[in-house]
Amino acid sequence: MNEPLREAMVRANITESQLARTVGVDPKTVSRWVASPARVPHARHRAAVSRALDEEETVLWPSVQQLVKSGPDRELVQMYPYRSAAPTSLWRQLIHQADHELTLAGYTNYFLWLEQSNFGDLLRNKTARGCRVRFVLGDPASPVTRQRELAEDVPLTLSTRIEVTLSELAKLKDTTVEARYETGHVSLSVFRFDQDMIVTPLLPGRIGHDAPMMHLRRAQDDGVFDRFAGHVEDLWARGRDVWTIPTAEVTADAQA
Repeated sequence: MNEPLREAMVRANITESQLARTVGVDPKTVSRWVASPARVPHARHRAAVSRALDEEETVLWPSVQQLVKSGPDRELVQMYPYRSAAPTSLWRQLIHQADHELTLAGYTNYFLWLEQSNFGDLLRNKTARGCRVRFVLGDPASPVTRQRELAEDVPLTLSTRIEVTLSELAKLKDTTVEARYETGHVSLSVFRFDQDMIVTPLLPGRIGHDAPMMHLRRAQDDGVFDRFAGHVEDLWARGRDVWTIPTAEVTADAQA
């Protein structure tokens, strides 16, 4: 059975007959799609189903990626002109599926708490099951952050969004969630979910949801996925633990 397709239909509350009418095929055709993951619809039908279920084609039919790509670009699952153009279910599915590594190297990561219901509880459950959860945040006091704020020129500043994330992370200090400050990703956010990854290069003067977005899936050594993963590891190695009090503050407290 094609479980991803069946589950997407359940989430969308769409029956086989309703999906058949929407896509313009016989209900028996939809039944065959659900019954066998080996049955891959034609491209126009896949696109119609994807729109109807608000889900990526390659999630509904994972073999599609291998069918249409064979070179180095096969790690690119999907490209979106804006982060906000991606299916709303994509982030949820990738987060829920991650069993071993969840690394969120967005400069603020603020939107995750807005868009993912009970996100803090989800992270707590992830760590309880042994998943490593890491955040790489921009330093709210850094000149780099201030420069980006001036470029964005929006009321809800970067530093404010970071502080909101920090307040949410503070509720998880009793878990194994890790968080570090760095500024080397001010224009490039990378989110890793085991062997899947979302990359959003931020354009000058734009904010996160306006950024182009790539969904990658690891398929080779030293490919595009590994290059971005290496970038994140470099950020992590240079980062400063958000729970560590700066030396200057420690000294000041001792002298008081």
